[in-house]
Amino acid sequence: MSLSMHNQEQVVVQAMSNRYQNADKTKTDVMTALLNYRGLAPKLDKFVFNDGIDRELLNLDGTIPVHYKGSTYNIPVCIWLLDNHPFSPPMVYVKPTPDMLIKASRHVDQNGKVFLPYLHEWNLNSSDLVGLIQMMIMAFNEVPPVYAKPKSALPNPPTAYPTPYPTNPPGYMPMPGVGGNLPYPTSQPPPTSTAYPPYPSQAGYPPTSTPYPVYPPAHSGTPSSYPPPYTAGPTYPPPYPPTTSNPGTQSSGTTAENISTGPNNTGTITEEHIRASLVSHAMDRAKAKLRDGYGGAQAEVSVLMQQQADLNQGKTKLEGLIAKLDHEQSELDKNIRILREREGEMKSLVSRLSSSTQSLDVDEAVTTTAPLYKQLLNAYAEDQATQDAIYYLGEALRREVIDLDTYLRHVRSLSRKQFQLRAIMIKCRTKGNMAG
Repeated sequence: MSLSMHNQEQVVVQAMSNRYQNADKTKTDVMTALLNYRGLAPKLDKFVFNDGIDRELLNLDGTIPVHYKGSTYNIPVCIWLLDNHPFSPPMVYVKPTPDMLIKASRHVDQNGKVFLPYLHEWNLNSSDLVGLIQMMIMAFNEVPPVYAKPKSALPNPPTAYPTPYPTNPPGYMPMPGVGGNLPYPTSQPPPTSTAYPPYPSQAGYPPTSTPYPVYPPAHSGTPSSYPPPYTAGPTYPPPYPPTTSNPGTQSSGTTAENISTGPNNTGTITEEHIRASLVSHAMDRAKAKLRDGYGGAQAEVSVLMQQQADLNQGKTKLEGLIAKLDHEQSELDKNIRILREREGEMKSLVSRLSSSTQSLDVDEAVTTTAPLYKQLLNAYAEDQATQDAIYYLGEALRREVIDLDTYLRHVRSLSRKQFQLRAIMIKCRTKGNMAG
C-alpha cells in the first residue's frame, strides 16, 4: 500500500538532511512529482557506482501510467536523484518484475537504462521531474519498454530484481486480456536484427552502456556492472545502445559485457551503423572544437578592438601634445630672435659709450619726453632722497650724534615734504593714465 502524502513528505525531508546540496529545490521538485503521479513513492536507498563507491540517494520508485493501443498500463520505473539535484539530470531505469522482460528501443537499453533528449538537454532553470515523467510517458506511449515473459520461461523467474513497487499502486489497471496483475503491455518480443542509431553524445564523452543498478545494495555481482561514477556538475547520457538479437531470452542479470558484436553473435550492429555512429561522434567533436575556436577568436577580437580604441585615444592625446609643443617652439624662436636683437643693440651702445671721450653727466643720462614725466621723475628722486635722509637721522640718533629734539624736528620737516612729494606723484600718474 502506498504511503500517504504526509509520510512521503517525511521520507523526503529525512533524505534531504545532510545529503542534498539544494534541499529546498529538490524537495519542491519531488513533492510536485508525487502529487501529480501517485503511483510513485520516495525511498532512501544505497546506489553503487561503477568505481565501487556507494552513496545513499533519494529515488522515486513505482509506476507511471502509459497509454498503448487504447489501453492503460502501469510501467515500473525508478528515478534516482543525485545529491546536487537539480544541477545534474536524474538517472532513470525501467525495473522489470520477474515475469516481464525489457523491450530495448531507442529510449531504453537492454539493462533498463532510460535515454531521453530531455535528460541529455537537462537545464537547471527549465527542467524538472514532472517534465521528465511526461517525456517518459510520451516515449513509452510509442514503444512500451517492457512486455510479458513467455509462459514457458515463467517457472524459473530471475531473482535479480525484487518487486520494486507497491502491489496495488494508486491508479493501477490490470492488463487487458491477461488474467494476472501484470501492469505492462503484452507485446511480442522485438524482431531480431533490429538496431537503433546512437544518440549524439557530447564531445569527448565516450559511448558506453550503463547497466541497471543492483537491488538490494548487497549483490553478488561485480562492481563493474554498476552505473558510471558520479561526478559533480551537469552530466550527459551515453549514446543509445543497440539491442541484442533475441530480447526474449535475456535475463535480469544482463550486463554491458553480454552485448557483443563478435562473429559468434547474430548481432545487429552493421558496418553502416558503426560508420554512422563514428560520423556522428566526429561531427560532435568537430562542432565542439569549432565552438571553442570561435569563442576564443571572439574574445581575442574584443580584446584587440579595446586595445585599438585605447591606441586611438592615445594617438589623439599625442597629437594634441605635439601641436602644443609646436606652438611653444614657435614662441620660443620668436623670443630668442627678439632677445638677440636687444643684445645687439646693447652691444652697440656699450661700444659707443666705451669709445666716447666725453664724461657722462648722470643728471642728463636720463631724459623725459614730456614735462609731466619730468615732474614725476623729480618728485620720485626727491622722495627717495628724503627716505634716505630720515634713515640716516635715525642712525645718528642711535649713535647719539644728535639729541632727540633735533631728530624729531628734522624728521617732522622731512615727513611733511615726503607727503607732498608722494601726493604730487599720485596726481602725475592719474593725469598720465599710469597704472599704480
